[in-house]
Amino acid sequence: MYFRVAIVITALTLSACSSWVFRYDVPQGNYLEQKSIDKLQVGMTKEQVKFILGSPVVVDAFNNDTWNYVYKLKSGRSRDFDMKKQFIIDFSNDKLVSASGDFELSDKFNTPFNAPTVETEPANDNKPNEEVNPVVKSKTIDGK
Repeated sequence: MYFRVAIVITALTLSACSSWVFRYDVPQGNYLEQKSIDKLQVGMTKEQVKFILGSPVVVDAFNNDTWNYVYKLKSGRSRDFDMKKQFIIDFSNDKLVSASGDFELSDKFNTPFNAPTVETEPANDNKPNEEVNPVVKSKTIDGK
């Protein structure tokens, strides 16, 4: 009888040690990386943004031009490892106009997508001055 009571007490004592129980990490939403955010530029279409970031988790029901990318990780180890990130994108006339959230936008974000680039010729002072209208001298070959 004492043996059975000892087993029950031991089982109850060990079950109270919940840190020994394995718990899964629970990720939910879109996991975004900074390198994907760096590819975004103003003027991109919704399809181009969807190709880079994937489908949004939440599309505003009253405003189809606002996309929310939300990621939440509930750690099985400790609440210290829990993480929540969000990224909000706004469109106007099917073109990307602004983005905000827990990620930093790249320097080229405000450069319009597919904007013509202006290439300037670098100034090189080491070149000798060339004549504006060079005169072509023709040589005559004697005997032929």
